[in-house]
Amino acid sequence: MAENPHTTDLSSRLDAPEIIVAPGVYDALGASLAERAGFDTVYLSGASLAYTRLGRPDIGLLSLGEINDALSQIRERSDITIVVDCDTGFGNALNVMRCVRLLERSGASAIQLEDQSFPKRCGHLRGKSLIPTEEMTGKIRAAVDARRHERTLIIGRTDALGVQGTSAAIERAGQYREAGADLLFIEGIRTREDIDRITTAFRGRAPLMANMVEGGVTPMQNAADLQALGFSLVIFPGALARAFTCMAQRFFASLRENGSTEAFSNEMLDFGQLNACLGTEELLATGRHYEAEPRSSRS
Repeated sequence: MAENPHTTDLSSRLDAPEIIVAPGVYDALGASLAERAGFDTVYLSGASLAYTRLGRPDIGLLSLGEINDALSQIRERSDITIVVDCDTGFGNALNVMRCVRLLERSGASAIQLEDQSFPKRCGHLRGKSLIPTEEMTGKIRAAVDARRHERTLIIGRTDALGVQGTSAAIERAGQYREAGADLLFIEGIRTREDIDRITTAFRGRAPLMANMVEGGVTPMQNAADLQALGFSLVIFPGALARAFTCMAQRFFASLRENGSTEAFSNEMLDFGQLNACLGTEELLATGRHYEAEPRSSRS
């Protein structure tokens, strides 16, 4: 089995002492800015895609095509490691196999699948329901079989903690590991006791992923504390979308009040600064390199 060029170090990094911090992104600009800030991994958040592309909450409205389009655009812009949220896999095991093949081809470094029934909803919302454990383990096995590269990681997420309790969540996650999941994600952890039980159960058995949602059910902690607790990867999936929404509300209020962007200018990039972030001059220089020579010089 060949290696995926975008995942060659992710699996080994999960076993390293230092936790991987992956900010959530939803487009190529966000991913490129994260990379410029020094991050080597980003999380393509299904929730953030729903917020920004659809202007809707994370309640199962997103499609595989929309996720894949965003992934393709990010991958064309950057070689950064991309962990992709694939929701429920959009159907049964056969649908999961198609998802894995498509997202891997588009440049996913890791693909996350969850055990909610469809339509799913954000892990920090109430009213979730789960598919049977056996069905989810079948999906995990299908995902493992469908990937072309063994280092394209499969993440098994369970939302059982908020539905069936901590013990059930640990049991489900353990079965997902046995089915082949490379990384485990127990969503909606509520207490330090839950954290201790979960990290104790999987210490030495499987790397664990943490999810920090501002205002969500899981108490916010920084990366260093999560590393000390035993987590290998932490995502901040909706933080950028929340920051953008907060800024955009202030921006539109200022523009409405003042009839100009001048009052907001200290909180904006100007034309030149934005083009510097985008690499405009470098891209134009590349284009000039391929421009045709004048006809007179070729005669």
